[in-house]
Amino acid sequence: MRIAFITAGAAGMYCGSCMRDNALVAALIRLGHDALLIPTYTPIRTDETDVSQPHVFFGGINVYLEQKFWLFRHTPGFVDWLLNRPRLLRWVSRFASNVDYADLGDLTVSMLRGRSGRQCKELRKLIQSLKTEIRPDVILMTNVLLSGIVPAVKQELSIPVLSTLQGDDIFLEALPIRQREQCLELIRKNDQFTDGYISTSQFYADAMSQYLGVDRKKIAIVYPGIQLKGHHGRPRLRNPDVVPVVGYFARICPEKGFHQAVDAFIHLRQTPTAPRVIFRYAGWLSASHQAYLAEQQAKLEAAGLAADSEYVLCPTHEEKARFLQSLDVLTVPTVYHEPKGLYVLEAWANGVPVVQPRHGSFPELIEATQGGLLVEPGNPVALSNALQRLCEAESTRLQYAQNGHSAVRERFTDVVMAQDTLHVLARYLSQSDIQA
Repeated sequence: MRIAFITAGAAGMYCGSCMRDNALVAALIRLGHDALLIPTYTPIRTDETDVSQPHVFFGGINVYLEQKFWLFRHTPGFVDWLLNRPRLLRWVSRFASNVDYADLGDLTVSMLRGRSGRQCKELRKLIQSLKTEIRPDVILMTNVLLSGIVPAVKQELSIPVLSTLQGDDIFLEALPIRQREQCLELIRKNDQFTDGYISTSQFYADAMSQYLGVDRKKIAIVYPGIQLKGHHGRPRLRNPDVVPVVGYFARICPEKGFHQAVDAFIHLRQTPTAPRVIFRYAGWLSASHQAYLAEQQAKLEAAGLAADSEYVLCPTHEEKARFLQSLDVLTVPTVYHEPKGLYVLEAWANGVPVVQPRHGSFPELIEATQGGLLVEPGNPVALSNALQRLCEAESTRLQYAQNGHSAVRERFTDVVMAQDTLHVLARYLSQSDIQA
């Protein structure tokens, strides 16, 4: 089976979808399968070995210029090639990561129109490459925002095409309502040509079936998995003479709930009966959220807790694992309903239990692993109380850590994810053979 995974670069930031796609394709390759990870817009960024192809389709510079200027819809190939160099795209990504999603509405609508959109020249290049060079048996898109590609692919290649559901609504909800409605209408139109979908959780499959208006029966579930290499932490009894450490590891931004983690830590430290606890936090920070980080740090300083909180830079996979291993409990109290939660899996892989809001994929993950506690969403006091419980009840904390550590190794690895994905794709290939 030759599988083409078409993924979307995230303008230079660490993106959970890119990291999941990269881990999935890397695992398939290690298992001996013919899998290709094909980036669009920009090169992907991951803290593991990047297995994506060097050529970027729908290069971000060309796509943007074609949207804005008629001339660039007709430029010769060598001009497009110059603007599509990976090094240039990476450099431009340093600035593009600060673009507001709301400013990308018209471009997203155009992309979803496929051959009728302003980027039809880029679509022709992709189709030509798929037909003459890549020649896949099946194609899996990273999200439905790329579904404008699907009708042309189905017409030209006549192979199964599926899309992954792993965070599409977050982008769509950030668009102005008029453009959002246009996008949803076009996604439903493209659904006629899409053979099926893969969702990263039961919750997200149900939610996106209703949100997008697609048949729930077309959505299969493949839970995310992580590569265990480098995650060497193990559940451990804490030295009673060492101050417990509460940690946060995710993008530092409002939607990930960093401010709620800060508020919970402040409440915990101001609770007279609570033990002294240290707060460590890490994660990718965009220039647009530096003021947000400064605001949260000012709250910590005003509470007299600047000395007991630490921002840790973790640019490499090794440093990320070392950071997680320094924690006694992790929390990422997201505001939005998380469809994946890779950071939870990484915490468990390093022997760290979690406290998460009772929404999104977290109830499924914690029910499957018994690796932590769920609390009322948007309630820093409830979060503070749960963190206090795990910092005080060492036997309980250790049991949750052991549960999560074992479950990740059994059920949430990149290999399990790859095998589950293969089962889904094989079903569609079998149906395709029967129809042929």
